[in-house]
Amino acid sequence: IYRNHCQRCGRAWGVEYVQAREGVPRCKCGGMIRPDVVLYEEPLDDETVAAAVRSIAEADMLIVGGTSLRVYPAAGLLRYFQGDELVLVNRDATPYDGAATLVLRGSIGAVLGPIR
Repeated sequence: IYRNHCQRCGRAWGVEYVQAREGVPRCKCGGMIRPDVVLYEEPLDDETVAAAVRSIAEADMLIVGGTSLRVYPAAGLLRYFQGDELVLVNRDATPYDGAATLVLRGSIGAVLGPIR
């Protein structure tokens, strides 16, 4: 379930509430409701980045999908991976294809969609 939150008070809102609104959805406090995602050019918070680095560094296998691995800081996270199996799923070649154990070429939906 995709969640949204108020930028002012932090209250969580479901997608149904947001879809039912016209224009910019607003919270009861008057703040703007936005999706719980990091949008392009927004900074990642330090706690999230540190947790990602720890998880990637401890992983035996890493599956990365749907990214060109050319946009930082996310692309730089792969340098922390020390595991044995790197799997890349992407339509186009990435700078890490040569380091991957397995490269699956295609859209992430086409490659992973049949897995249920």
